[in-house]
Amino acid sequence: MEESASHRKVRTGIVVSDKMDKTVVVRVDRMSKHPLYGKPVLRMKKYMAHDEANECHPGDRILIEETRPLSRHKRWRVAEIIERAPVLGAELKEEEA
Repeated sequence: MEESASHRKVRTGIVVSDKMDKTVVVRVDRMSKHPLYGKPVLRMKKYMAHDEANECHPGDRILIEETRPLSRHKRWRVAEIIERAPVLGAELKEEEA
């Protein structure tokens, strides 16, 4: 990700869905304390992010960055793919070869 003077919000999350064209649904998890009991609670939120090249697939860990409104629900874009999801069955093909 390039360094810029802008102070845009960034989040790290996991791609849940890539069924739309040039759009992915990203689940961002965060830990927060319960207001009364103080126990750590996992909070989840889903964001729609713009993926221009349709590179992201479910299970990928990505970095999303805030941007101008691109559609009714999209206000984020994919900044970079941090980690690819393992492809099921890829190990078997490598062992056979």
